[in-house]
Amino acid sequence: MNKAVYPGTFDPITNGHSDLIERAARIFDQVVVAVAESPKKRPMLDLETRVGLAKEVVSHLDNVTVIGFDCLLAELLNQQDANIILRGLRAVSDFEYEFQLADMNRHLAPNAESIFLTPAEHLSFVSSTLIREISSLGGDVSKFVHPAVQKALTEHLGQ
Repeated sequence: MNKAVYPGTFDPITNGHSDLIERAARIFDQVVVAVAESPKKRPMLDLETRVGLAKEVVSHLDNVTVIGFDCLLAELLNQQDANIILRGLRAVSDFEYEFQLADMNRHLAPNAESIFLTPAEHLSFVSSTLIREISSLGGDVSKFVHPAVQKALTEHLGQ
């Protein structure tokens, strides 16, 4: 059985993320969306909120689970008995960083393979960073995130 872990901060989860998760759910037996606490990144939304939003966004996918984590990815892979690390690539600029991560993860978790998926073309420019910025300035992000995410952002920002 192939079990993939899709790690990320998901601050917030976007339609680009959900596109990758939906496609991964068709490829792998199980997919674990692993929401990283990531305190060094200073996420806008707390871990509990990000996990809850991700659960809502993927609730229609029977073979997908969502968890929060605050450990080394290699440790999480062992805990989840997973053999695939799923990562997304939006642009060539993502490749160098992702390549470094894949090499490091190969050393830390030699039994796991890194697999890269690209989002649908119409979502390739969507990033959580852009969503946070547009939202914080009162912009409409409804085309790029699930309605629950848009609502959470609006409530969080007091708009």
